Amino acid sequence: MKTYETIIIGGGPGGLSAGIYAMRSRLDTILVEKYLPGGQMVIVHFIENYPGFPDGVSGPDISAAMELQARHLGLEITSADVLSVDFSGQEKIVNTSEGELRALTVIIATGAVPRRLGVPGEDRLTGKGVSYCATCDGAFFRDKEIAVVGGGNTAIQDAGFLTRFAKKLTIIHRRDALRATKILQERVFKNPKIEIAWNSVVVEMHGDPKLEGVVLHNVKDHSRRVLPVDGCFVLIGTDANTEFLRGKVTLDPTGYIITDEDMQTSAPGIFAAGDCRRKSLRQMVTAAADGAIAAVAAEQYIEALRDKTL
Repeated sequence: MKTYETIIIGGGPGGLSAGIYAMRSRLDTILVEKYLPGGQMVIVHFIENYPGFPDGVSGPDISAAMELQARHLGLEITSADVLSVDFSGQEKIVNTSEGELRALTVIIATGAVPRRLGVPGEDRLTGKGVSYCATCDGAFFRDKEIAVVGGGNTAIQDAGFLTRFAKKLTIIHRRDALRATKILQERVFKNPKIEIAWNSVVVEMHGDPKLEGVVLHNVKDHSRRVLPVDGCFVLIGTDANTEFLRGKVTLDPTGYIITDEDMQTSAPGIFAAGDCRRKSLRQMVTAAADGAIAAVAAEQYIEALRDKTL
């Protein structure tokens, strides 16, 4: 059975960037992606904050460009689902739905997915007023009325950030008290642009072709009302795609992979890049940077292995 030098699991910006750098280092590499290369980029309607695109770029377009660049350099890409891994030996084993793969190093770039509300209209209006990333999409809502769903640190901190753009912002929270730290709560309560819809959950989103409002259900008195908004940011957390790695590398309590600054995990020869890694900022640009670092670190690891066998 062939042994690759590197297996990359995941074809988002972190994985494709790792593939580009691995091929430039002449590493024999295969990238495994369950769906289409591009990851979350594929479903992003418009990206304004990726360097080099002053007029912005669509997610599918930049995804296709990254994939084309990687393929032009010779990257082998296969479509398969990773079922299990074995990192115990010098040769790392990745079991997929299409068979077993072996390599000296593995770069994990499986990403993370934002938690969704699962309400009618949400999928249809995602990218058309419904967003899961304040730093990505906040600037699109200048002088608009928007809502933020959530009451934790991320939601409340991002709500403050979004008031730089929004004319008015409503925080929608299912309880009668926020879960965020006190200092963040104090800032929100002092912000004249912010109102809070307590004890409320979103049960429907409507509008055509863009979001026009959300239907709120009060969990205490069971009343319903329509909140007219141009944008709704669902900020109730993300889940790392790392379940298959439990017991194989060290994860933090929320399932994100712990790495050092060189993207090295707790397992020798195993690296992680992008949103599946514990980090403070999850963006395309940081995922791409992670991928580059991981590929270079993988190359250095392989060189060290060869030096030991000489």
